[in-house]
Amino acid sequence: MAGHSQFKNIMHRKGRQDAAKSKLFGKLAREITVSAKLGIPDPEMNPRLRAAMIAARAENMPKDNIERAIKKAAGGDGENYEQIRYEGYGPGGAAVIVEVLTDNRNRTAGEVRATFTKSGGNLAETGAVSFMFDHVGVIEYDPKVASSDTMFEAALDAGADDVLSGEEGHEIYAGQDRFGAVAKALEAKFGEPRRAALMWRPQNTVAVNDEQGEKLLKLIESLNEHDDVQNVYANFEVSDALMQRMSA
Repeated sequence: MAGHSQFKNIMHRKGRQDAAKSKLFGKLAREITVSAKLGIPDPEMNPRLRAAMIAARAENMPKDNIERAIKKAAGGDGENYEQIRYEGYGPGGAAVIVEVLTDNRNRTAGEVRATFTKSGGNLAETGAVSFMFDHVGVIEYDPKVASSDTMFEAALDAGADDVLSGEEGHEIYAGQDRFGAVAKALEAKFGEPRRAALMWRPQNTVAVNDEQGEKLLKLIESLNEHDDVQNVYANFEVSDALMQRMSA
């Protein structure tokens, strides 16, 4: 299993803890506000906003919070957040991409760099590792929604590039330019997905040993805990034993 999928499962469990909810809701609200500001405050016409709202609902974020975040954008209230992508290497040579929304570029850059250094990694120039990833849209459905064959046919008809189905569900991938149309077509057929977002999908993965893997997972956890960090992606693989130990 690739590192981005493994760590997603860990953070999903952590996100359900009460202590993490407030921070998680804050990040979700920030993404909703920025998405509405960059496009129009109508999820039917703004794929990024639609994806942000789906992510918020998947985490049981109250409807009032979602509406308040959209109104914030429409009213021009709140801070002006800048989108920045940081790229670097973690322990074992794994490539790491960090997406942030910040109102203070200098502060965030210094703190992200310090987090990499403390964990035995190093920050690199923008573009240093992103060529090892594809920036694509992903749409996820629970396995019970449809059989693998039915989902495969529907996804390809909608214009998707790839479909992965397994016990945990269906993952449909589409290019950025077709992401909104594919998501809308699948939603019309199967209902709202459990996740819809743009992501950095690694083209290949790097195997790291347990010692390096533990440091790498701690680096990603530290980055995810930062208030300005929205998403973290990496191209590594670790042993199942380490994953079980870290998620216990």
